[in-house]
Amino acid sequence: MLPVVWLKEEWAGLLEIFLPPVCPLCSKSLVGMVQKGFCADCRAGMPPLTPPCCPRCALPYPTASGSDHLCEECLRRPPPFLWTAAAGIYDGELRRAIRHFKFNGAFHLDGALAELLREALTVRLDSFAPQLLVPVPLHPSRLRQRSFNQALLLARHLGRHCHIAVAPRLLQRVRATPPQPGLSVEERRRNLRQAFALGRPLTGERVLLIDDVMTTGATARACAEVLRAGGAAEVAVAVLGRAQRQQL
Repeated sequence: MLPVVWLKEEWAGLLEIFLPPVCPLCSKSLVGMVQKGFCADCRAGMPPLTPPCCPRCALPYPTASGSDHLCEECLRRPPPFLWTAAAGIYDGELRRAIRHFKFNGAFHLDGALAELLREALTVRLDSFAPQLLVPVPLHPSRLRQRSFNQALLLARHLGRHCHIAVAPRLLQRVRATPPQPGLSVEERRRNLRQAFALGRPLTGERVLLIDDVMTTGATARACAEVLRAGGAAEVAVAVLGRAQRQQL
């Protein structure tokens, strides 16, 4: 019997011949390239999140130098989560990819975007050691309209590659709310009051909350509050894109 590893290599070679890998965003050929997911040109247009930024909500600061420090919002109202990891700043090609994925039904972007998120989480996953990945849920009416939850697709990819359990129905959106874009920080908070609930109690698990974009952090705060009140020992947040201050 042929070794399983040899068979996998043969299948991979055949797939590359008949279905050559391409960048899921611009369709440029990836044959012979080492990187996974997006091509080098698209990756170059995805600005990384670099210091200085807020260690709790990952808000990037406009200065190009300095050390990380808490932003005013996190100092005044400490969030119920420990930290936020972001794959990059919500701008450029990353913004284009997220919007294409989220609003145009570009399901084929889920793997490449999840890989970006996994790279951003590499060090923190080891130290935090989450026991559950929890996607930010959509209300059933919004889910019917969109047909998929982008946060759940990301969580499933991360769960498979990082061997962490995904709890897709643990956190539920029980109240339909108007879309958040265009609302002020305070309006977003009021919009999300009593919007989330737990499907079952937790018993001291460490939870990593997954979403696509963090703008003001109101959604992450609302979800983390419910998770902590329901028994989570600690909550951290992972998002693809973090909005800059001028985008708030």
